Amino acid sequence: MIERIEHVGIAVRSIAEARGVYEALGLHVEAIEEVPHEGVRVALIPCGESHIELLEPLSDDSPIAKFLEKRGPGLHHLCLASGDVRADDARLREGGYQVLRPEPTRGAGGCWVQFVHPRSAGGVLIELSEGDPHPPGGPA
Repeated sequence: MIERIEHVGIAVRSIAEARGVYEALGLHVEAIEEVPHEGVRVALIPCGESHIELLEPLSDDSPIAKFLEKRGPGLHHLCLASGDVRADDARLREGGYQVLRPEPTRGAGGCWVQFVHPRSAGGVLIELSEGDPHPPGGPA
């Protein structure tokens, strides 16, 4: 079951450069984490009950690098907090929606994640995430 908007993912070429506008608005980077199996460095910015997630590629062949090459910086995905990502995954499959992974996998912060293909979601990449990806006291 979906509980809330967890975060909005924004593809950037450089976290160091992109974070400035959010900091000028009074927000702060709570933590930065590398997720090597996804080829991405992630900066987490709390914003109310949700987060903004800046996504910087770790290599030129990572999915985020390919996204930036094709579309440029900007909105990459919408993440919804799930109380049971496996049940949501099964419900989507049963409904004929296209998901990107054979089953949920570990993502940033050790959360279980699954992605819904934009073709099945009105052009929006949707991430479903179960767990707390933002433990207090992470490095920034």
